[in-house]
Amino acid sequence: PPAPAAPSGPRPNAAREERVRMTPLRKRVAERLLQAQSNAALLTTFNEVDMGEVMALRKKYNDKFQAKHGVKLGFMSFFIRASVEALKAFPQINAEIDGEDVIFKHYYDIGVAVSGSRGLVVPVVRDADKLSLADLEKTVGDYGGRARNDKLTLSELQGGTFTITNGGIFGSMLSTPILNPPQTGILGMHNIVERPVARDGQVVIRPIMYVALTYDHRLVDGREAVQFLVRVKECIEDPERLLLDI
Repeated sequence: PPAPAAPSGPRPNAAREERVRMTPLRKRVAERLLQAQSNAALLTTFNEVDMGEVMALRKKYNDKFQAKHGVKLGFMSFFIRASVEALKAFPQINAEIDGEDVIFKHYYDIGVAVSGSRGLVVPVVRDADKLSLADLEKTVGDYGGRARNDKLTLSELQGGTFTITNGGIFGSMLSTPILNPPQTGILGMHNIVERPVARDGQVVIRPIMYVALTYDHRLVDGREAVQFLVRVKECIEDPERLLLDI
């Protein structure tokens, strides 16, 4: 990584400022973010998702789901499942560039950004394509709880093939997430807001989430990135089809 910038000289308002040394974690995060900006051709594309069907499904089954599995039915499990389906359709987004080679990964280890005691961390859900919605919710919930208590292991934070981050839990309407090197794509979820939309020639109010895909344009073309988000959108807007794997 490049050498850190030298501290600035005398500051006119030094008496009213506080200088604090960066924590090792924040320093590492800064290095990774700079690496992502410097070593990839970053581009972001957007779409909107009607969350109505997933919300209705969640409302109908959440109590039974929680009683059986001991965990709430959230939105993240649906987005993980939808992302896996989209990654299968567009494998270059589940790949990485290594020198002059492209490594296509025929497994789906999905990083999920969670808030930890020392900042944002990205534990990895291994073989997400083989897990049920309940297993996905349990895994993400366990990671979130242990992240808050600084109990995640290093191995749980390494080796993801794709990342999902949900700025919506903090109220974010829209953002451009940054890649987690050497990955090729990251999906950004956002808050759900009731918005007026046109349906069958009528203006109706629907719960809409904006989603964003940041990708490495060296490997992923714009058409593929757009189609990836369309596939995610289709899966979320028709969750029964997603659950039936059709």
